[in-house]
Amino acid sequence: MEQTKQLEDRRVSLWVMGGFGILVGIVAGYGAVIFRALISLVQNVLFYGNFSFSYDSNILTPPSTWGPFVILVPVVGGLGVVYLVKTFAPEAKGHGVPEVMDAIYYREGRIRPIVALVKSLASALSIGSGAAVGREGPIIQIGSSFGSTLAQIFRITPWQRITLVAAGAGAGIAATFNTPLGGVMFAVELMMPEVSTRTFLPVVMATGTATYIGRLSFGLNPAFTVAAVNSPLHAIEFSTLLGFVALGVLSGVGAWAFVRLLTALEFFFERPYWRSRPYISHVLGMLVFGTMMYGLYLAFGHYYIDSVGYGTIQSILDGNMTSLSLLALLFLAKLLGTTISLGSGSSGGVFSPSLFLGATLGGAFGALLLHWVPSQDFAVSDFAVVGMASMVGGATGAAMTAIFMIFEMTRDYNIIMPMILAVSLAIGVRRVLSAENIYTIKLAWRGHYIPKDRHSNMFLVRHVAEVMVKDLVVMPSSLTLHEALRTLRGEATVRSHIIVSHEGHVRGIVPISHPLLALEEVRGTGTLGELADSSYVLARPDDSMFDLFRSMGRHNAERALVVDKEGVPKPEDIKGIVSKRRIADAVLGNFSS
Repeated sequence: MEQTKQLEDRRVSLWVMGGFGILVGIVAGYGAVIFRALISLVQNVLFYGNFSFSYDSNILTPPSTWGPFVILVPVVGGLGVVYLVKTFAPEAKGHGVPEVMDAIYYREGRIRPIVALVKSLASALSIGSGAAVGREGPIIQIGSSFGSTLAQIFRITPWQRITLVAAGAGAGIAATFNTPLGGVMFAVELMMPEVSTRTFLPVVMATGTATYIGRLSFGLNPAFTVAAVNSPLHAIEFSTLLGFVALGVLSGVGAWAFVRLLTALEFFFERPYWRSRPYISHVLGMLVFGTMMYGLYLAFGHYYIDSVGYGTIQSILDGNMTSLSLLALLFLAKLLGTTISLGSGSSGGVFSPSLFLGATLGGAFGALLLHWVPSQDFAVSDFAVVGMASMVGGATGAAMTAIFMIFEMTRDYNIIMPMILAVSLAIGVRRVLSAENIYTIKLAWRGHYIPKDRHSNMFLVRHVAEVMVKDLVVMPSSLTLHEALRTLRGEATVRSHIIVSHEGHVRGIVPISHPLLALEEVRGTGTLGELADSSYVLARPDDSMFDLFRSMGRHNAERALVVDKEGVPKPEDIKGIVSKRRIADAVLGNFSS
C-alpha cells in the first residue's frame, strides 16, 4: 500500500510536463478533427440520407430532404443520445464543462476515459440531428479526459494531473475555434486553481500543438469573416461608445436570462417523474424544438437555430441580416431552443449558443440604434461582434477568454475597446443578478462550489490530511496548566496542541505556545478546562482545503479538528488539527517550493 502511495505521489519534471502537454495537444487536435467529421456524417445522414463528410457549418443549413418530417430528426438523434448517456456515462449529459471543473476541484482531476468517447458520440448525434447546442463541450472533455488518463497511467501528483486536465480543456477550445490565445485563457480563467510557470507551460504547449493540428486540418482562416476587418483603424465616436456600454448592460441581463432559464429547465427535468422517464422527456423536448425549427423555415426560408448556428452568425456578420424583428425573434428562439435541448437531455456545449445569442442580441440592438440615430460610424455587424464577446463573458464569467477568443475568431481590431467595456459590464450585471455563472451553477446544486477568484496556488485542492498536524496529546479538563506543562516537559515528543477531554468527550483545544508558558509562570493555577478553546469546526481527512476555508470562515473558527467518524467527536477519534497558523505555514511553504 505504501509503495502504491509513493507511486501516486510521484512528481515529474517541468520538461516531462511539457512533453505531456504536447501529447495532450495532439490528442485534442485530432480529436477535434474526428469529432467535426462525425458531426458532418450524422447531419448528412439524418437530414439528407447521404453518407458524406462534406459540411460547412458557416453556411445556413439547406432544406432537409424529408420536408415537414424534419421535425422528427432531432427526436431520432435524441433517442440515440439518451441510450448512450443512460447506458454508458451519465456524466456525458449536458454541456460537459461543469463535469471537468468538478473533476478538478473535487476529484483530484480524475475523469473516466469512457466519458470522452460517449460524450463525443452523444454530442455528434445531438448536433448532427439539429439540437441547439455547441461542439466545444465534447472537445473539451476529449482533451481533459486524455490529460487525466495520461496522468493516471504515469501516476503523477494530483496537482500535475489537474494541470494536464486544464491543458486538455484549453487545447480542445484552441483546436476547434483556431484560437490559441483564447484556449490558454480558457484554461487559466476557468480551469486552473494555480497559475505559475509549472502549470502554465504544459497548457501553452498543449494549446499550441492543438492549434497547429487544427490549422493543418481546417485552414488558417478565422472562425468567422468580418468585412470591417480590412477597413482602416479609426477612433470610435463617444456617442457610439455609449451604445456599446448599453449593449454590455443588456448582454448582462441576457446572460442572466440564459443562466437562469437553463437552470430552471434542467431542474425541471431532474424531477423524479421526468428523471425516471428519460426517453419520454427528451423526445418531448426535441419535438418542441423540431417544431420551432420547422416553423422558422416556413416563415423565413431557413431553420436558423439548428445545431451550432454558425451559418446564422456569419450571415449577420456579412450584413445580410439586419432586420430588428428577425434578430430579436432568433435571439428568443435560440434561447428557448438551447435551454430545452440541454434541459431535456441533449449533449453539447453552451459556448456556441452564447455566440449565437450575442450576435443576434447585439445585431438587434445595433439595428435599433441605426433606426434611431443613422450613422456611418458603425454597422450592425460591429454590435454583433461585441454582443458575442459580452454574452460569452457574461454567461461564463471569463472576461479575458471572451475578449481574446472573439478577437481571434473575427480578427476585428477596431472593436477591441468597446468589446472590453461591454464584456466587463456584462459580467458585472450578471454577477449582480446571479452569483453563479453558467458553468458553476450546476455544481452549486450539488454543494460543490467553485471559487470565483482563483487562488495563486494549488493549495485549494489539497486534502485536509496533507495539511493537518498530528503531534497532539489528550489531557483531562481538571488538570492545571502547570501540571500539564510539567508533564509535557518530561516527554521526548514535542506537542503542538492539547486536546482537553471531559467525561469522554472533547471539551476544547489548548495550543502550546509561548504566551501560555508566560501565563503559567504568572498564574499557574488555571485548569485546562478553563483555558480550552471550544470555537472549532470539524473536518474529514479527505475534505479539500477550499471546503475547510469556507467552514472556518462561516463559523469564525481558529481551528479545525480532523475526525473520520460521524457524530460528536471523542478524543480517540481525532486524527489531527488544522489551525490558521498551520494554514499560513503550509501556504508559505508551498510558495517557497
